Amino acid sequence: MNICVVGSGYVGLVTGACLADFGMQVVSVDKDSAKVEALRRGEIPIYEPGLDTLVRKNAEAGRLSFTTGIGPAIEQATVVFIAVGTPSRADGSADLKYVREVAASIGQHLNGYKVIVTKSTVPIGTGKMIDELVRQEAPEGARFAVVSNPEFLREGSAIEDFMMPDRVVIGTQDPRAAEIMLDVYSPLRLADVPFVVTNVESAELIKYASNGFLATKISFINEVATLCEALGANVEVVARGMGLDKRIGPRFLHPGPGFGGSCFPKDTRAVAQIAEEKGLRFHIIESVLEVNEATTLRMVDKIRQAFGGLEGKIVAVLGLAFKPETDDIRESPALAIIENLQKQGAQVRAHDPAAMEASRPVLPGVELAEDPYTAAKGADGLVIVTEWNQFRALELDRLRDLLRQPLVVDLRNVYEPEKMAAAGFRYESIGRPEGSSSPLLMKERP
Repeated sequence: MNICVVGSGYVGLVTGACLADFGMQVVSVDKDSAKVEALRRGEIPIYEPGLDTLVRKNAEAGRLSFTTGIGPAIEQATVVFIAVGTPSRADGSADLKYVREVAASIGQHLNGYKVIVTKSTVPIGTGKMIDELVRQEAPEGARFAVVSNPEFLREGSAIEDFMMPDRVVIGTQDPRAAEIMLDVYSPLRLADVPFVVTNVESAELIKYASNGFLATKISFINEVATLCEALGANVEVVARGMGLDKRIGPRFLHPGPGFGGSCFPKDTRAVAQIAEEKGLRFHIIESVLEVNEATTLRMVDKIRQAFGGLEGKIVAVLGLAFKPETDDIRESPALAIIENLQKQGAQVRAHDPAAMEASRPVLPGVELAEDPYTAAKGADGLVIVTEWNQFRALELDRLRDLLRQPLVVDLRNVYEPEKMAAAGFRYESIGRPEGSSSPLLMKERP
């Protein structure tokens, strides 16, 4: 089957490469000619484990190609995926200008029945908008169907998420389009992946509701961590006790400096805006956003108190990406924390395994270090903001000798308090009292 994927950003590139690996003939379209040329050379513009290998494999097999020519790609395709950006406007709503542009182009090049699939995260009602735009541009009597097929990819494990998803959501009112989409995902059907086939509006809302709920879990456990610090409880033990309840589950119950990235902040703001447009208030989501912002500021206060003030201090920061295994710094808590540390007079030296180049233009005055030890040398303390595996096995004796004072503020609870105390560090973490026992030793009884 011939597939056209419009947009070769994170979602589009992963989608195109994985569908090509399913055996589809995929043409990836992007209007950025420099990006297209780089992709043709096998140069991947984003950091995503395994993606370079997957792109190279399918390009060499002739199943995946890249072009700026949207017209021929649409005309040759049975299914056209829209995977362009939907950035936030100032009011939090999604900006659909790129989606509109693609919809108009599809209409202009409609030469037979097409399945038009929104892979981008879009507000409820976008499917109808695309339908109207395509009809305006298409020849009279042209036949097509609009499908909502939201992505649920986690940066750092996107290929695994595409190849072994929890579910595939297909929203359409057209039985023919539904059958074609089931054929596109036939390898997943054979693997017994659950499929949810519904109308377009429900599919669009599933994505927003899912991300809103996961963001809620993160803000909730961060509030619990604050309570644990006030009461002398251990948030990791509390989270484990909660997560063993199958109605709750253990995922997204890890305290930290707040959520970031390209999805949770944007999607939670967008769904709150969608509710407001309908004369409603999504109170829980509004609170989630408030808690997330407050959590990041609370981390700055924790650092300031641990350092005994920030004026004139050198702070070594480990982690700039919003999560491990990505170079994505969009709305990363690390950037907000660093900005506030600088405002309070600190000099910041930072390191990240993948996000250094992306961070350089947005971190004026920050010294970017080639490794954690260079960052730590002569600093008044170290702050762990992103839980890269590279930061889980630091040489503690070496680190202690490099720091001006043996202080570590761990905003991801990477280390155990007892281990850090034994290594001679003054150690601050999130929601755990000093000297607390490791929750890993507290197994439930059979």
